[in-house]
Amino acid sequence: MNYKTTRLNGYPLKFHPIFKERLWGGQKLKTVLKKEITGDTIGESWELSAVEDNVSIVSNGPWKGQSLQALIEMYGEDLLGAHVYRTFGNSFPILIKFIDAKKDLSIQLHPNDDLARERHDSFGKTEMWHVMQADEEAELIIGFNKDVTQEEYREHLDNNTLSNILNYEQVTKGDTFFINVGKVHAIGAGVLLAEIQQTSDITYRIYDWNRKDKDGNTRELHTELALDAIDYKKKDDFRVSYPKAVNSPNEMVTCPYFITNYLVVEGVLHLDHSDKDSFVIYMCVEGSCKILANDVEEVLDTGETLLIPATLKNIEIQGDHAQLLEVHL
Repeated sequence: MNYKTTRLNGYPLKFHPIFKERLWGGQKLKTVLKKEITGDTIGESWELSAVEDNVSIVSNGPWKGQSLQALIEMYGEDLLGAHVYRTFGNSFPILIKFIDAKKDLSIQLHPNDDLARERHDSFGKTEMWHVMQADEEAELIIGFNKDVTQEEYREHLDNNTLSNILNYEQVTKGDTFFINVGKVHAIGAGVLLAEIQQTSDITYRIYDWNRKDKDGNTRELHTELALDAIDYKKKDDFRVSYPKAVNSPNEMVTCPYFITNYLVVEGVLHLDHSDKDSFVIYMCVEGSCKILANDVEEVLDTGETLLIPATLKNIEIQGDHAQLLEVHL
């Protein structure tokens, strides 16, 4: 096959996950999501990524072994959609992950587009979380529990009392959260979740529980960089309520960076994406289903992700109470 001249043969694309060892990682990516990991502290599975040095590789079909970036550069709007390609060029705009927090993550935040572009030549990092499993009394940190000034924040940081002004949210399976840029946050111990975010790996770590890595070193903090990036207001704008109608896309999050719907598939669901000038991503967060398109059938199990090229408009999903996140621009 001549990759440079053949039009993208639209079929559901699956990719090899990219595993990330983290100080706070555990074993749920293996025990719950059945991923083939070998380390004891694998905290992240990057499912769909075009981040430099972390580009996803196709695992199925005629394009097996090709990178996502190579396909974008060869097929542009056929893969991404004309509107997406005009906006982002050869940059894939979304990063998809599953995250297992055996221990608390650091308290952190992400800069907005302007700051990220100015300081790091990067996108900002708006993101959302969908909880797939949570241990009893597991929590997330999202925002402040009151309005604070920069001076108050700095005083608590210096006095090691930052937790006194943070907002804690107990979570259970199915809870969903939208995390705006500038909002301080942390995934707590015992939470397994799906994360959808802008393509960016820019994180400002502001507190790390005074812990050390296996070599006895503390991790870098970004105290000064964070000061102008933090939203110091208390805002209850993060918990997402969404319907759960069967065999119909249920709106979860709509923002300039991604649109996410929740799907519960019972039996057969036919979907027409002719109204979208975008690729579509499916993340299976519970159960199993079959996705059929262009006479190609792919099984999507819990913890797996699949990319539908923009040229592929009609698909069929078969499942028995399979639960999916549908993501597009």
